[in-house]
Amino acid sequence: MLIERASYNWAYSEDIPGSRCGPEDGPWPRSYQVLDEDSLWRELRVLAKPQSNPLGPAGRFKADSINFQPSPSTKTQDRYVVTQLDVNGRLWSFTGVFDGHLGDVTVEHVAHHLPIIVRDFLRKAEESTPGVRHTPESISECFTKAIMAFDDAIAHDVLDLFGGSVDGLDDYTDAQIRDIINDQHKGGVNWRKARLCMYGTTALVALVDPDHQNLWVANVGDCQAIMASQGNTAKDWKIEVLTTTHNGDNDAELERIRKRHPGEPECIVDRRVLGALAPTRCFGDIPFKQPPAFTRRVLYNLFPGFHNTSPWEEFLMRNRTPPYISAEPQIIHRRLDGSDPSPRFLILASDGFADLCEGEGQKRIIESWARGMVARNPPESVTDSEPGSRQDNMALRLLRRAVGGEDRFGVSRVLTLDMDVAWIDDTSIVVQTL
Repeated sequence: MLIERASYNWAYSEDIPGSRCGPEDGPWPRSYQVLDEDSLWRELRVLAKPQSNPLGPAGRFKADSINFQPSPSTKTQDRYVVTQLDVNGRLWSFTGVFDGHLGDVTVEHVAHHLPIIVRDFLRKAEESTPGVRHTPESISECFTKAIMAFDDAIAHDVLDLFGGSVDGLDDYTDAQIRDIINDQHKGGVNWRKARLCMYGTTALVALVDPDHQNLWVANVGDCQAIMASQGNTAKDWKIEVLTTTHNGDNDAELERIRKRHPGEPECIVDRRVLGALAPTRCFGDIPFKQPPAFTRRVLYNLFPGFHNTSPWEEFLMRNRTPPYISAEPQIIHRRLDGSDPSPRFLILASDGFADLCEGEGQKRIIESWARGMVARNPPESVTDSEPGSRQDNMALRLLRRAVGGEDRFGVSRVLTLDMDVAWIDDTSIVVQTL
C-alpha cells in the first residue's frame, strides 16, 4: 500500500460496497488510508492491472480489461481473456470473464483452453461445409457444442483411466487408484486431470465474426453481459442486461433442477444445489455431475487432497441421480449494425461487479460511466486521459465508478481497508467497443 503523506480515517461495515463485509467481521470501525487523486489512480492501476487490446478488422475496435482484488492476502480466482481466433485465415474476436470457486485450478484451465476449443469447432464447422455461409443459428449451435464437449472432457479424461465409466472403478483397489492418479513423479499428467475435477468456474464469453456483423454471447453461471448503447443524445443511454443469472437467486433455475430430480426434495437446500453450490451451471464441479463413487474413489485418493471429507459427505449423501448442474450455455445473438456511428459498449463482468453496484444500482452506475466515456472526446478516444495511457482504460474507469466514483474517501476505503481477509468479491471486467 502507498504510505507517503499518509492520513487515516475510519470505516464501518456498511461503508464498504458489496456483501462481503458485515458486523460479524468486526471489530468496527476499521482504519483506512485516505489517498489523494493521483494516488487513487496509481493504486487502482497496480491492483487491477488494466490491459487494452485492439480487436476486429484493422484493429478498429478495442477491448479493455481488469481483474481486481484489493486484499493483499487474497489471491483472485477470477480470470479474463481477450484474443482473436484464426479460423481458416479470418479473425474472430473472443472475449470472456471467468469466476472460479474453491480454487483457481479449473478457472485457469478453462480460461486458457476454451478459446482454443471454440476455434477448433469453428474450423471444423467451416471445413465440413466448404463454401456455405453459416447462419447465426448454426454458429450458436457450434458455440454450444464446443462448450459442452469441453466440459464433458474434464471428467471423462479421468474416467478413461479406469475403463471409461464410474462402474469401472470397481475393478480397482484404492491403492491402485492412488498409484494411477498421483503420478507427480512421472510428470503429473493424470494428477492434473484429476485436480480439474475438484474445482469449478463460471464462464461468460463473447464472439464477434470477422466482418463485425454478428455478436454471440454464451453464459454459464452468474457473470453478466450488459450492452450500453447511446440514444439520440450524449445523455441518453440504453442499458440492457443480455444474460440470465444461473444461480440460487434465479427461481427458474431452481425449478429446472427440481423438475429433473423428482422425489428428491434435497436436490435444492437453502437455494443451493445439494445444499452446497450456489451456481447452477458451471465448468468442472464434477462431484455434482458424477455419482458419489467418483468423488469417494478418485478425489478422496488424490494427494494432496481433502483434509476433511465431512463437508463433502454432507452433499454427497444427497447425490442420487446426477448430474445436478450442467455446462449447457445460454446463447444470445445480436446483429451489429456497422452503419450506426453511435457509441456502443459490451460489458462482460463477474458477479463481483454487480455486488459493488448494489447500493447505487448497476443501471445508474453504467449510465453515468457511459456518459463520461464520450463526454469530452470523440468515441474512439474513449476517455479524457492521455490516449494509450494505462488510465485511458474503459474497464478501469468503470471499476472506479463502481467503487465510489468521485468520492475519494469511498474509493480509498475500498482500496486500503485494514482487514485481514477479502472485504469485496473478486471483480473482473472486460469492456469492448462495438
